[in-house]
Amino acid sequence: MTQQPFSRPGAIDLSGLSGTTGHPTGAQSGSQVGSQAGVPSAPSGPANGSGVSGAYTVTVDEQNFQGLLESSMSAAVLLAFYSSSRSPESIQLADDLQILSNEFEGRFLLGRVDIDAVPQIAQAMQIPSVPLVVLVAQGRPMPLIQSAAPLEDLRAAITQVLQQLAGGGFAGRHQPRSGGEVDAETGEELLDPRYAPAQDALERGDIDAAVAEYQKLVDANPADAEAAAGLAMAKVLQRTAGVDLNAARAAAAANPDDVDAQTLVADLDLLGGHVDDAFNRLIELVRRTGDETRDAARTHLIGLFGAVGNEDPRVLRARRDLASALF
Repeated sequence: MTQQPFSRPGAIDLSGLSGTTGHPTGAQSGSQVGSQAGVPSAPSGPANGSGVSGAYTVTVDEQNFQGLLESSMSAAVLLAFYSSSRSPESIQLADDLQILSNEFEGRFLLGRVDIDAVPQIAQAMQIPSVPLVVLVAQGRPMPLIQSAAPLEDLRAAITQVLQQLAGGGFAGRHQPRSGGEVDAETGEELLDPRYAPAQDALERGDIDAAVAEYQKLVDANPADAEAAAGLAMAKVLQRTAGVDLNAARAAAAANPDDVDAQTLVADLDLLGGHVDDAFNRLIELVRRTGDETRDAARTHLIGLFGAVGNEDPRVLRARRDLASALF
């Protein structure tokens, strides 16, 4: 394997690492912080070494490392290298960054790298010492922080770095994750606890509460695609609660250009699994109407796209058809 220093831009190749042994050199903490950050060196209190993955934190291993680097193509990734045997302050730094990863709500994803557990990764990136935090943006790694610092200084430093990235047009967000925990019986990934209140509300039939819970998540992080999709579907359920299907279809047939009648049937079609029918109904309404009716139909249709999922092929096809109808 050709190793590539972390200070040089480029992807990290982990192929052929099986059986590689050895540790990164050095156990002494560095005394500098990357010039982008401007964080003074200072101790930050006792470390607890939790290392538990959160909504925006993953514990890095050889299997998920390359995928983590690939995720930096859309939003920033911070890799916190630490070692309990070499530098207790490095654990505290990783813990503080985990707190900040939740505060920043996806503007960066934190990867915690225990160099004692995965020396191959530290060796591949030629990590000289810990603590060390590496920023990865669009696949390009660069050293960022080389010593512990108070939480408020870390917060200010990361804010500055993210602002610089945003100024260059790189301002994506990561989606929250469950941290890779799976149900021991089913083997399925556990639901992120952030979504539990909304899911609980849906299960007990309280649609209004589910809408409110999803709305809180979307307000907190507009880039949270899963929360946005949940909110869109919960609103479909809210709009169709208690509606008589036959009466709704009769009203839509009698009033083909009535946006309320058509959008209601589109909602019902969506719930019934007739996704293409729901989309086509509103696309045709956009095609043959104008002004406020057309805009209302288009807005409603975009909401249904969110409920289905913007990467769904039916949505991609409908988006093309909508563009054709509009222009």
